[in-house]
Amino acid sequence: MASVFTMIINREIPGRFVYEDDEVVAFLTIEPMTPGHTLVVPRAEVDNWQTVEPDLFNRVMAVAQHIGRAVSRAFDTERSGLIIAGLEVPHLHVHVFPARDLADFGFANVDRSPSPESLDEAQAKIKAALAELDS
Repeated sequence: MASVFTMIINREIPGRFVYEDDEVVAFLTIEPMTPGHTLVVPRAEVDNWQTVEPDLFNRVMAVAQHIGRAVSRAFDTERSGLIIAGLEVPHLHVHVFPARDLADFGFANVDRSPSPESLDEAQAKIKAALAELDS
């Protein structure tokens, strides 16, 4: 059975994409730790980051780094956080989010019901920051 991330990648269910290429996509999570919390996901259904082929893992991490620069720019933070938890969905995904302090690194503190407008705004800000970085 396809993971929820595969269904998002295949546009079977909605997702707020900020980046995509042939191997990797990035879209906003629906339960952000901080505004701008983005998931970087390989298109291939790989469950465990420890077993992914090194080339694909390197590509995921390169995109995560690029997204990290964008979310820091978009949300005016010096740093972005990165977490590979691997427990919620059996499909490799890297959490990238604007971070101001260690309190931002808490899944217990996620916003379980962000407004659609706040997610749309975050998506627009990240896409604009990516455009600036890529120009």
